[in-house]
Amino acid sequence: MSGPVWITATPPTPNGELHVGHIAGPYVAGDVLRRFLAADKVEVHYTTGLDDHQSYVAVRGLKDGGRTGGEVADGYGVSIVRVWQQAEVGFDNVVHPRKEDGYLAYVQDFLHRLYDAGHVVARTRPLPYCTPCQRWLYEAYLTGKCPHCGSSSNGNACEPCGRPNDCADLAEPQCTVCDTPAEIRDAARLYFPLAPLADRLKTFWTAVDMPPHLRVLCDRMLADGLPEIAVSHPGEWGVPVTVPGFEDQRVYVWFEMAPGYLWELPASEREKGNWPAAVQFFGFDNGYFHAVLFPALYAVLHPGAALARAFVVNEFYQLEGLKFSTSRQHAIWAHEALAEAGSDVLRHHVLADRPNGRQTSFTRADLARTQELLTVQWNGWLERLFAAVAHDSDGRAPEERPEGPAWQRLRARLERTVAELREAYSVEGFDPRRAVALLNEVVAGVNDFWYVHEHERDRSPSAHRAALTAQLAVAGALSAWAAPVMPAGAARLAALLGEDADRAVDAAALTPPPAGQPLTLPDRPVFGD
Repeated sequence: MSGPVWITATPPTPNGELHVGHIAGPYVAGDVLRRFLAADKVEVHYTTGLDDHQSYVAVRGLKDGGRTGGEVADGYGVSIVRVWQQAEVGFDNVVHPRKEDGYLAYVQDFLHRLYDAGHVVARTRPLPYCTPCQRWLYEAYLTGKCPHCGSSSNGNACEPCGRPNDCADLAEPQCTVCDTPAEIRDAARLYFPLAPLADRLKTFWTAVDMPPHLRVLCDRMLADGLPEIAVSHPGEWGVPVTVPGFEDQRVYVWFEMAPGYLWELPASEREKGNWPAAVQFFGFDNGYFHAVLFPALYAVLHPGAALARAFVVNEFYQLEGLKFSTSRQHAIWAHEALAEAGSDVLRHHVLADRPNGRQTSFTRADLARTQELLTVQWNGWLERLFAAVAHDSDGRAPEERPEGPAWQRLRARLERTVAELREAYSVEGFDPRRAVALLNEVVAGVNDFWYVHEHERDRSPSAHRAALTAQLAVAGALSAWAAPVMPAGAARLAALLGEDADRAVDAAALTPPPAGQPLTLPDRPVFGD
């Protein structure tokens, strides 16, 4: 792969702790791609931010007894970053919108330039209002029924169908803070018309790699006529609008995310529109923003710049039949799952169960089965292998090298497997469910090899040691091949074998350690805590 690769993950909203659904969505998956590419010596940048200005932050403060949005965002922002670190998710840049000099001005200038060029226009249209709260209702402040699918929806966008709304078109609108039915009043806001960009969006959709579900959403929006999107709201939380006459309004936070993504880049790339075509990880409920709104905004302000090259989209990860939800407190928090199972187990589990093309559901019983798999199959084999090397080869890599038809067949099978594994890790074929299945297949196969050839110990000690060397080669390969999925355990295994960490996922990793090399007996489970 030539040139640098820019990977983005949707900034989470700091209105609560990260839950397992977040981990199963963009963050670990994006980290898998980052680690795979970095091991291949590709220049890669993995970026995100914190979505401080989401109205869900301010609503959480109101429901918590009057905490300010800043207090909510600061408290949960620290926790979110800590969980990423505990889950071994390594970002190259995390944007903190309220703490970085120049960020607010950059977002304000982005909107102002669009307004000055005539791409953003003023409109007076109906907007729900709550009289008891004396507050205009939009996004998290508002709930009702989606005008497109009839599902329960907040303002501006519907999670189940992914379509945008204009707030006043929700059926049965009411205030989420006090549950009062909303009044409908006229309000002047700034809008971004999408229809003039339909042809440019169609050209972009032809080129970008995205799943069919998201293509269906784009096709339906196009067929119904691309709407005008409100990019400002009368409110008190968020980036202040600087367009004359709208200074009492705040920038719509999903509009803010378009320049927010660019802020994650070095300033030189950002200002010149010279950035790599991004690989973007997000949930389907964020699909319209990434596939329609953001590319439209970039196309008019930076017409020569690269748009996204691929969208990696997850569906909802459910808990007890319902979507994980921070705002509704329906969740198993990631920090609790990490404390219970460790990063290797949780990463393996959510990648194997990733909601790719369909919704999947988390249970603690399933997580326990994943932990048992790593304990019995992965760690059990490694413990037997290292113990046998300590007992039968004085703790050193045997002099005998792998040989014979059984090894040749195993090696050929593993070489075919790593070719498939590389495809499952790649941008074009990214499929972490398949990657985890292939890794489990490797371990199952080498377990069989162990049991078959352990009988050589009594028949031919030399053949037995050659079989141990063969398995050390597989262990060495696993320390590279499993690193994108379980970096902590893979690094421990590499250290035990005297191998470098972060080696490429390729057949060259399937090489035994030099004869006589001292090996360290593990004093703890290699994979998992």
